[in-house]
Amino acid sequence: MDFNNGITPMSARRYAEIPITQVKVINSRNRDKEQFDMNVESIDRVGLLKPIRVNDKFLERTGMYELICGEGRLLAHQRLGRDTILAEVVTCTRKEAYLQSLIENIARTKPGSMDFARELKRLRDEGWDYPQIAAIACKTEGYIKDYIRLVEQGEDRLIHGVEQGVFPITFAVLVAGSDDSQIQHVLMDAFDEGLVTTYNFAQARRIIMARGRESKKRQPAPNYTVVQLKHDIETATQAKTSYVREAKTKEHRFLALLSGINTLWKDPEWMQLVTDENLAGRPQLVGDFSYET
Repeated sequence: MDFNNGITPMSARRYAEIPITQVKVINSRNRDKEQFDMNVESIDRVGLLKPIRVNDKFLERTGMYELICGEGRLLAHQRLGRDTILAEVVTCTRKEAYLQSLIENIARTKPGSMDFARELKRLRDEGWDYPQIAAIACKTEGYIKDYIRLVEQGEDRLIHGVEQGVFPITFAVLVAGSDDSQIQHVLMDAFDEGLVTTYNFAQARRIIMARGRESKKRQPAPNYTVVQLKHDIETATQAKTSYVREAKTKEHRFLALLSGINTLWKDPEWMQLVTDENLAGRPQLVGDFSYET
């Protein structure tokens, strides 16, 4: 396969049955045990549906093929006691092989998982820019940046929570956007208690950051807690409710006044009076309001 110039036609690919003992794994990764057991059962029952891919560039010197893709299939054959495995054989540099391995992992890994995020991060570490990774993963650049930031900045508790299904990864990405580890932990605690979700996350984060700015002015700065966050959310909600109530009250008063003016302007005697006093022009209104004609 020519990694730099596109996809190699099937007719030009090389396939061979190679000894399993001659395959060296150079980019190992963790795998789900339950899924692996299912793969072993499938290979035992119906055979290998997709060959592994190996690099033979260093075969003459080391006597070993270097595995590019298919570690799970290789391990399954080892468990089943097989001596050989069908492989697509390519010749490339180790860097090209490593990149092929990463791209294969991205294509196979479920989007929206920590494994997927880690594979994106590994490509970034290899020097790929965000547009290149986005094209490979079929995601937006913003998505790529968010997931890589989760791996780089996310607290261990946050990442473990995603892997164990405690936090949805959408929530984890939002939390990882906070550089302060204390803020991250408060948000995670609040999520555990059902106080914060992805829907009210922005409000909660604004409140915590505002509190953080206030606390930095005091020495020593007190730790912010979920209890305080709950109190601040309730206070902010009450303030918003009061503001809306006050605005509606003023709007109702204005509409009553407008209705009175419209009634007066239909009275001939009133119109004659204001005309005689040069007051027949009505005040200019601001907003979605109008006089009756």
